Formats: sequence, C-alpha cells, structure tokens
Amino acid sequence: MKGIYTILLLIVSNSFMTFAWYGHLKMKQEFSWFAALPLIGVIAFSWLIAFFEYIFMVPANRIGFHENGGPFSLMQLKVIQEAITLVIFTLFTVVFFKGEALHWNHFAAFCCLILAVYFVFMK
Repeated sequence: MKGIYTILLLIVSNSFMTFAWYGHLKMKQEFSWFAALPLIGVIAFSWLIAFFEYIFMVPANRIGFHENGGPFSLMQLKVIQEAITLVIFTLFTVVFFKGEALHWNHFAAFCCLILAVYFVFMK
C-alpha cells in the first residue's frame, strides 16, 4: 500500500507543481488583474501554490523511500516522479492550452520515459 500512497501523493503534488510553474501563463490570458501583477507578484502567487506541492511531495518521498519502510529506492522515486510530471504536464497542456498540439516526437519522448521507468526497476 505504501507504493500506491506514494504514487497518489506524487500525482497530487505534481498537479500543484504544474499549476505553480505554468498556470500563471494561462491566468495572464484569462484575468486582467493577474496580467497587471508585477513579476514579483506572479512569483509570490506561484510560491503559494508550490507550498501545497511540498505538502504532498515530502510525505510521498518519506512514505515511498525504502529506508523508511517504503518500496522504492531514491532513484526509482525520482524516475517515477518525472514520469508522473510528464503525464500531468501533458494533460494540463492539452486541457488548458488548446493551441498546443501533441506530435509524434512527443509520443516518442513519452516512450523513452516509460523505458526509463522500466530500466530503473531492473535488477
């Protein structure tokens, strides 16, 4: 169960992270008050969201790390996190940025990342 909890926490964490990193680009288009914010205001807004990322990321890593009784090595945790990040980012991009299109090379990159997950779990 620790592996499932870890992955679920990583999904939530990466959802917050993606919004913190890229959400301001969409909000600038949607809200005039947000577009008027100076860069320091946008950074502060992103930090506020990133705080919630850490609320989920830190427990995910603690629960999942094998030295804390979890099923994953540190390298496995990182590769899982990167794979989740790519999936969340892709969904975010397709849903919120309608002008962004997926191309064959994006799918090729996804396959490479899936292979990375496979290789990191090899004994």
